[in-house]
Amino acid sequence: MKRVLVAGSTGYLGGFVTKELKNRKHFVRALARNPQKLPQCGIEADEVFKAEITRPDTLRNVCDSIDVVFSSIGITRQKDGLTFRDVDYQGNLNLLEEALRAGVKKFVYVSVFNGPLLRDMDIVSAHEDFVDKLKASGINYAVLRPTGYFSDMLQFLEMARKGRVYLIGKGLNSVNPIHGADLAVQCADALEGRNQEIDVGGPEIFTYREIAELAFRAIGNPARITVIPPWLLKALTSVVKVFSPHQGGLLEFFAFAMTSEVVAPGTGSHLLGTCFREHGNEAESEEN
Repeated sequence: MKRVLVAGSTGYLGGFVTKELKNRKHFVRALARNPQKLPQCGIEADEVFKAEITRPDTLRNVCDSIDVVFSSIGITRQKDGLTFRDVDYQGNLNLLEEALRAGVKKFVYVSVFNGPLLRDMDIVSAHEDFVDKLKASGINYAVLRPTGYFSDMLQFLEMARKGRVYLIGKGLNSVNPIHGADLAVQCADALEGRNQEIDVGGPEIFTYREIAELAFRAIGNPARITVIPPWLLKALTSVVKVFSPHQGGLLEFFAFAMTSEVVAPGTGSHLLGTCFREHGNEAESEEN
């Protein structure tokens, strides 16, 4: 049994990782900004440590008696004026420094697929600059690089429910997204494994157009797909960045992903179509 600190325990992946580690009989200390979210999400930990990763003073002693730190900390929705640099880089660096002080044996971190090649994007450079610090720290480490989460793909389902899915380019590039539970297995394995760089995707490969069609089938509606030229979105992204660098950065990353090949070694058993149908049925039940 290892004593593991899970940072990002209330997030999509962190919740699955916490459950997977508990299933493997590890001791889990959950780091959470809002601990009340844990029971709301059905997440049980042995200990809960309340802290804000961007405030080093609140992290004091969080890693004491811990063997492994796992972090999937990252910012998607902007809060309190924080940036990718504040959270994805500096926040994780604050945690790493506390882990080093406490003598933690290993640090497992989740970055971005093909991250080293995408440093010109703010959201990726924040992740990868932290990875550089992690590698240089001397601590044993593992960096997982997933292609994309099922939770990201639910955006297609939401667009389909509204009547139309928008694709960047022709939608013919491929991706094999992974369910959080399947990725959590790989994260838990990384605690014990020797691999330090782990590219990982799900068991199915789709084009983005196929994902759009799958979303429409899940709700029983005919597919209505509109293609947006990449140049047009690039121009829009430049404008958005002026007013909201955070939203512009997310839009830039989304556009790049949809016009690139994002396929890694596949694993897991969860199927995207099943996920779409389950979420489609949940939404229908709520409306009724």
